[in-house]
Amino acid sequence: MGQVIKTGAIVVKSTGSWTTVRLPDGRHYVCKIKGQFRMRDIRHTNPVAIGDKVEVELDDQNSHGMVTDIYPRENYIIRKATKLSKVSHIIAANLDHAYLIATLANPRTSNGFIDRFLVTAEGYKIPASIIFNKTDIYSRELTDEMEKLKAMYNAAGYPCHCVSALTGSGVEALRTLLKGKLSLFSGHSGAGKSALIRAIDPALMPRVGSISEMHKKGMHTTTFAEMYELSVGGFIIDTPGIKEFGLYDFEKSEIHRCFPEMDRLLSQCQYTNCSHTHEPGCAVKSALDTGTVSRLRYNSYLSILNDPI
Repeated sequence: MGQVIKTGAIVVKSTGSWTTVRLPDGRHYVCKIKGQFRMRDIRHTNPVAIGDKVEVELDDQNSHGMVTDIYPRENYIIRKATKLSKVSHIIAANLDHAYLIATLANPRTSNGFIDRFLVTAEGYKIPASIIFNKTDIYSRELTDEMEKLKAMYNAAGYPCHCVSALTGSGVEALRTLLKGKLSLFSGHSGAGKSALIRAIDPALMPRVGSISEMHKKGMHTTTFAEMYELSVGGFIIDTPGIKEFGLYDFEKSEIHRCFPEMDRLLSQCQYTNCSHTHEPGCAVKSALDTGTVSRLRYNSYLSILNDPI
């Protein structure tokens, strides 16, 4: 082997045993993963994740290389590989911001899915936002519903953006937010992640899929997560569609801490270890009666507590 790149190399695509790595000078190299990483942590389906900072050893011809070390992650978004699995999948690492692409039609993103994503981001200290896409197809009723959801999540502390990848509505404001940052786009298949990335930067060409007419759900087109460099500066990660978002490596006693609007009220509860479920003098349950805490979000909290975490 030849040159060793110790700093500045970052994983921009991973397909299992092979990864594509971006060097500090902007060049991309296909690299194998050293065998020890595949055995280091068998609880993860992917030993190397998009966004990982790595050490790379290039061959003498500088055409391929080997990932020889993975540096500690600042943060990451992780989920269970399947609903009941004890194995996890790291979606992306070292993020500046995580965006969940949500749609209220074709397909519909449930509140439970949104809240599980936000809990994971909160648990790993990643700033998160919600992008409501496909606003061009919403009826008046769906638009009203979107505005209510937007108000609910804004009150919880999560910025919301209403966009249409098709018409371009809201895209310019989003482009400005992404500038100079490493951002993740995640969500269901068919939510329009790839189409939105193309609208943000027409020079990028991630594959755009269609919707299954039978089930009104997205057809998988993004097979592997991939990082794209934006012409305005910064990077965006496009990910395969996710059907379910199972929480991984959480203690149930920690979950309420990942609902900011509930965590803010803990000091007002009668008990310092209040679970906000049955205890007397619970400030969260009182806030439900006044509408300060959304019952929809609270129901998500209860549902997560009942998950086999």
